[in-house]
Amino acid sequence: MAEKKHRGLSELLRVPGDEPVDLSSYDTRATTGGPSGKKAALADTALTGERLAGLQERLWAASTAGDRRRVLLVLQGMDTSGKGGTVKHVIGLFNPSGCRIRAFKAPTPEERAHPFLWRVRQALPHSGELGIFDRSHYEDVLIARVRELVPTPELGRRYGQINRFEKSLTDDGVTLIKCFLHISYDEQRRRLLERLDRPDKHWKFNPGDIDERELWPAYQEAYELALHRCSTPRAPWHLIPADRKWYRNWAVSRLLLEHLTALDPQYPKADFDVAECRQRLLKGA
Repeated sequence: MAEKKHRGLSELLRVPGDEPVDLSSYDTRATTGGPSGKKAALADTALTGERLAGLQERLWAASTAGDRRRVLLVLQGMDTSGKGGTVKHVIGLFNPSGCRIRAFKAPTPEERAHPFLWRVRQALPHSGELGIFDRSHYEDVLIARVRELVPTPELGRRYGQINRFEKSLTDDGVTLIKCFLHISYDEQRRRLLERLDRPDKHWKFNPGDIDERELWPAYQEAYELALHRCSTPRAPWHLIPADRKWYRNWAVSRLLLEHLTALDPQYPKADFDVAECRQRLLKGA
């Protein structure tokens, strides 16, 4: 276990793009590279939050001096996999003013009138920001495949378009962190039942969720294809076992920490005479 931790969570959870993906071979309750249990994970996440806040401030500060770098966290997963919960916990570790969050729903008539990547481009983070996508452009090769919303040849072309789009983002200073939140069929049932059993959760339930659940095998196949064809060296996918919420939150925050640490943003140097300004204030200015 110590050797695995040394390798870094990003490497441990990375989906290899050079071979087919079989989601049934991944344990949805695994705690790969993680703390010994929930209590330890919560404590570690709190410490991670302090470090993330400092790195975020440095990233934002660097942008005021022309640093174009920014981070984009992409969250995908089946219904109830915890995309919204992850957003809630991740934002709690950051200054919200430096975050740009977008939850992608069914496209509007205006969005349908444009190429499928158009609405994604409108939501990208600006320099110094952390962007978070709750669902993303991958919906256009997931639900579009399962529901047969576009012709098969066009669907096939979209994987290449996505890879070229993501490469253009990384070329322009965007650090992409793509996370697939992997839950089991049984865990999804448990979470849906919880929403039905609790009146304060009824607003989160949609009878259509049961219809989508009946398409589970088709969605698993669609995810396997997307993970295989769009996990590239510049923008790899990370598979997050998500049956344990505490591990899911810990893993995503740890991935953010690893990537922001690697960016190592720096506070810009003052473009004014610090000593002179200090003397003016001491003299009563």
